[in-house]
Amino acid sequence: MAEESLTDKQEELVDKLIKAGLQKNIALTLVFVASRDETKSRDIEDATNLRQPEVSIAMQELRGKGWVTKRDIKKEGKGRPVHGYHLANPIEEIIEEIEEKEKERIADIENNLEEIKDLADSCF
Repeated sequence: MAEESLTDKQEELVDKLIKAGLQKNIALTLVFVASRDETKSRDIEDATNLRQPEVSIAMQELRGKGWVTKRDIKKEGKGRPVHGYHLANPIEEIIEEIEEKEKERIADIENNLEEIKDLADSCF
């Protein structure tokens, strides 16, 4: 059974996260995982139209940031193991972390512009 796609509001959030510097596959995966108590890679692939390697890379990144945790799900028979994913922290905390990084980036840009002005003044 195919998972439902993201809502319009969730798609808008993905777009804003991309503008904030997240890669598309990471933003899509984060928003989808946030919309579920727990989900599997295949569900993410189906709902976001991402390929398996894109979801895998996004999960590695999200787990590396400490935003998502993985749980092994017991399954009958052979084949690849199945993992369940869920947010490690509330989405609000993750958004706050993104906000802090964006504020740091703004401060860096402002500092660079000041240095450009100072250097231009001293050069000419």
